[in-house]
Amino acid sequence: MPERYLYEYAVIRVVPRVEREEFINVGIILFSKRKKFLRAKYVLHEEKLRMLFPEIDIEEIRVNLQIFDRICSGSRDGGPIAGLDIPERFRWLTAVRSTIIQTSRPHPGFLTDPDVTFDKLFDEFVM
Repeated sequence: MPERYLYEYAVIRVVPRVEREEFINVGIILFSKRKKFLRAKYVLHEEKLRMLFPEIDIEEIRVNLQIFDRICSGSRDGGPIAGLDIPERFRWLTAVRSTIIQTSRPHPGFLTDPDVTFDKLFDEFVM
């Protein structure tokens, strides 16, 4: 039986009207300390977002979501947070916020292959 590793994931959400707490799932972030894995993926369903929130600035959302990629990869253009270790970056990305881009609370599980689990979660919660 393959070795199983603890992981955590959170769903990335766009919350156009924070006061109403309505949101659309747009992505996933997955973290596994033992596998040294931190990855985010998102897709903007523009038509759906505009239908529900006509005044939304899609390009601003897209630019802000790109920060997830930079921080996950540890890229210098991800700012000082990208220089932290993987668990600290995940905790920072999933911290509670009152902004237009938020994450769900982290959920744990066990995986054998982080890429397979990541794709499964993305399909389940975003697509």
